[in-house]
Amino acid sequence: MSKIKQLDAHTANMIAAGEVVERPMGVVKELVENAIDAGSTRIIVSIEEGGMKKLTVTDNGCGMDAQDAQLCFERHATSKIHTSNDLWSIQTLGFRGEALPSIGAVARVTVNTSDGEDATQVVVAYGKKESAGPYPCNQGTEISVEGLFYQTPARLKHMRSASYEGSLIQEVVQKFALAHPEISFRLINDGKDAFRTTGQSDLLEVMYAVFGRSAVENAIECHLEDFDYQVNGYVIAPSVTRASRNLMHIFLNGRMVKTYRLYKAVQEGYYGLIPDGRYPLCVLNIEMDPHLLDVNVHPSKWEVRISKEQQLELLIKEGVGKLLHSQEIIPESKPEPITYFQPISLDFDEVQYESEKPSVNLRKAPETTSVAMNAFVKEAIRTESAQDEQILRQLHQKLEEKEKKEEEEEERIPLPELSVIGLYRKRFILCETPKGLAVIDAHQARRRIAYESVLGQMDASAAMVDLLVPVTLHVSDDLCRRLDEINSLLQDTKLQFEMFGEDALLVRSIPSWMQGINVEQFCIDLLDGIRDESSVQIRQKIRHKIASSATRNLSEKQTSFTVDEMKSLLERLRSCDNPFTGVNGGTIIQIVDDSQLMKGFSL
Repeated sequence: MSKIKQLDAHTANMIAAGEVVERPMGVVKELVENAIDAGSTRIIVSIEEGGMKKLTVTDNGCGMDAQDAQLCFERHATSKIHTSNDLWSIQTLGFRGEALPSIGAVARVTVNTSDGEDATQVVVAYGKKESAGPYPCNQGTEISVEGLFYQTPARLKHMRSASYEGSLIQEVVQKFALAHPEISFRLINDGKDAFRTTGQSDLLEVMYAVFGRSAVENAIECHLEDFDYQVNGYVIAPSVTRASRNLMHIFLNGRMVKTYRLYKAVQEGYYGLIPDGRYPLCVLNIEMDPHLLDVNVHPSKWEVRISKEQQLELLIKEGVGKLLHSQEIIPESKPEPITYFQPISLDFDEVQYESEKPSVNLRKAPETTSVAMNAFVKEAIRTESAQDEQILRQLHQKLEEKEKKEEEEEERIPLPELSVIGLYRKRFILCETPKGLAVIDAHQARRRIAYESVLGQMDASAAMVDLLVPVTLHVSDDLCRRLDEINSLLQDTKLQFEMFGEDALLVRSIPSWMQGINVEQFCIDLLDGIRDESSVQIRQKIRHKIASSATRNLSEKQTSFTVDEMKSLLERLRSCDNPFTGVNGGTIIQIVDDSQLMKGFSL
């Protein structure tokens, strides 16, 4: 008997769904691409509970007639291509004919569509057609997806919180808006507007909604071209950078893709203008002949192959570099006017300014009797006694923690005995050890010491410092919705954010160890890291990112060391939990063995 059997259509669709639809964000991407291909000028995306409960995509495109509305749920049924030769010149975002049947295999899908003549409704639930017939609606298409992955628990259990899934959907809608500023996009999250553009073909308007004011004020228009490629869009001046490359948006013929080689080409154009570990912001749309672009690589269409890719990389690298060096990119500091507000209420009609505050008449306290005074003194004595007991308990606890720490230090591998010889190239400390010559990277050592000091201050009850002027951060709606989650993750660091309007967060106070650093840039990098984080060990990684960012600029501050400073540095390094490895994983100390050293002298 034959062992090989052909799978039924429903099972095949569920397998295909695993490649096309990984999470609600993938559903929105496929449906919006279909809406753009249909010639829509207005697209509305509405989600509930991060798209897991329900998501709807509505457009005003060409729509479908009754026959096409039912045929679109069949595998490889598409209006984008007709023959194999069409694969060599794909000019639409979709072409595979797998999106709707894949979505219909793992969810309940309702399609309301009209081409101006026929108006039809089709309902497909988990691979089975439930109903199809006339239904009154305007021209265009509305597709609702409910109960995504409810019958595939293996996929459902890998979904994260509704706020996180909603943030991914908002990110992909923002990418569509940047790629197609001529289309009006609107995202509704749990009944509230989360993102909206006007569709007036103004890319700067969309960039303002996505990046904020500072990026748009530093935007530099970019036009590059050669015989095969045209690159249009904006690059942001080096004075505005981020800690993540996810704010670099590159589109190929209006298609969002992940092409790391082109990201690197843009970064190389900024070479020498931004520090290591920072990434530029840009929005670039690359137009090319469809024959040069192969999008038939992966079902999700995130990956593509580009002919003459090295030529395109060189065009971007040299063009961006020349553009930046031809501009006056000296950052200009513009002090913002200080506004005073009452943080309890955002209704400015109710704010009472200092001159309007009513006077307060303080009544003179009545004289107390000796009995009342005696009771007050007794209560004060009891309170002071309770405070003394609490202080003693804290001292005993600290003593126990100190003894425990000393026991852990005894188990830790210590640094070898180091006798300072001198300094090499104003950075490397040379020491004599029983095993040979030790070379210590002083800059990495100083940063390791400061890094562990910051971690220690996080664990301790660090003092909070109120900011003279609170820092306001322009963020997207998805981060505002995750405010409780973010503050919970940052609870150990004592840093907390507050809502300030619909698209901004406020920082009123910072831990004492954050003094001396750029609070606004630090918080933006921190929020970017939380947005991009997908690991379950997010809290530990956040601690590392915070401590690493707080000490990033420390290593290059001191350019020379005296003998006493070198000895003091080594003593502090010896007390570190990990004195051998740098903050970013590099080596702090290397030992050249005596036998290896003698070989060079032929001894």
